[in-house]
Amino acid sequence: MENTPNEKIISIHEAQKAYFRSGETLDISFRKEMLRKFSKALASWEQRICDALWQDLHKSYEEAYLTEISIVAGEIRNHIRNIGRWAARKRCKSPLKLFPSRSYIVKEPLGNALIISPWNYPVQLLLNPLVGAISAGCTAVLKPSPYVPNVSKVIEEMISETFEERYIAVVQGNRNVNAALLEQRWDLIFFTGSPALAKTVMAAAARNLTPVILELGGKSPCIIDKTADMKTAAKRIAWGKTLNSGQTCIAPDYILIHQDVKEAFVKAFAEEMKTLHGEDIKADRHYVRMVNDKAFERVSGYLKDGRAVYGGRLDAGERFIEPTLLDEVALDSPVMTEEIFGPVFPMITIDGKGRITSAPAADQKESSFIQAVEEFVTSREKPLAFYYFGNEADGWNLIRHTSSGGGCINDVIMHIANENIPFGGVGNSGMGRYHDKESFDAFSHTRSVVCTGTWLDLPFRYMPYKTFGLVKKIL
Repeated sequence: MENTPNEKIISIHEAQKAYFRSGETLDISFRKEMLRKFSKALASWEQRICDALWQDLHKSYEEAYLTEISIVAGEIRNHIRNIGRWAARKRCKSPLKLFPSRSYIVKEPLGNALIISPWNYPVQLLLNPLVGAISAGCTAVLKPSPYVPNVSKVIEEMISETFEERYIAVVQGNRNVNAALLEQRWDLIFFTGSPALAKTVMAAAARNLTPVILELGGKSPCIIDKTADMKTAAKRIAWGKTLNSGQTCIAPDYILIHQDVKEAFVKAFAEEMKTLHGEDIKADRHYVRMVNDKAFERVSGYLKDGRAVYGGRLDAGERFIEPTLLDEVALDSPVMTEEIFGPVFPMITIDGKGRITSAPAADQKESSFIQAVEEFVTSREKPLAFYYFGNEADGWNLIRHTSSGGGCINDVIMHIANENIPFGGVGNSGMGRYHDKESFDAFSHTRSVVCTGTWLDLPFRYMPYKTFGLVKKIL
């Protein structure tokens, strides 16, 4: 993948600024027309996109459609249906002190947007924010990941065939291109990636006071209480951890499990893995590979941090890592301090008195399982997702006393599939949110306007405040 030259980046940026200033993107009819073109292009290019996902990630057509294409297509349909209502001027109440004024909220596009996406869901995480940019009336430069060159090339071809470059454009390349893009002044930067890279993005944005949406990641805990339905929990967790081979920002990252059900879970997990992927997961066309050799080496290196009680097979030539449950993991080991982003699954065992038995410490205090989980989760960075399997009331109790971008009770991953609820991080896992109206709002400025009649001009606000006593009572 060749880097887009700096001169080209500057040229695109200037052209998009001029196009936005022309006012062409402001009309709702224009935005709807562009969204319809986008929808038709996505349908037309669907097979080529899915073929590229297979080439880069070994992602099956079914998984590609479910986790990439369908999410973007649904988002587009939703915005076409609702953009008129979202963008409409809204009248608000005005207090007596403003009489005879009327107050309004007006939505206006922020302007020129930059969208930078990662490689793990290279279609969804690049094009879903674009829906919000188009819906809000912005222009956009898209920067896909160089780690999935076939997908990035197909998306570039689709976008260039569908939209004018002065409106929507794709820029290709490595981190040097990212640096060149961040040198430009944008009205919004939408970045999906790691917390480490997000700090670079935020520092660049700070130079121009540019707002940012940061969709990051982190170590999302998966809690398995002794009240969990073990078969259902194992099936849903096995699916969530092997989806995209664990290369998912909201994948369950590590397990906190009640000691009484640990053995049952390991057995159920193994059984459900066979149901999902067959006797030999390596031969299953639905099982994704690591994106590159560097990712394979990093994730396979975590196997030394514990004892494998399930899985553990590797094939460097195919970048294949079998889903692996790790026991006896030290709490300060890399697998418990770094985001795994792969199919390795460390387990931390907690007994009924709230003591960690898989990695015992001398100074542990006795408590309940729920209290121990709460203390463990809150002692670490806020994760992007939080998963609990067990009694629903206990799940809500944990959610009340912890913080995460989103989460599920007795499920994993599925909160991202509901376009009617927002998706985003908190703290180290990100800032800002999108999906549905939140996507429209992410790329919009909410403008307050007061419109005052001239038929009456009350004197109380003017100096020398002769009626101040009365005014004070009104205020």
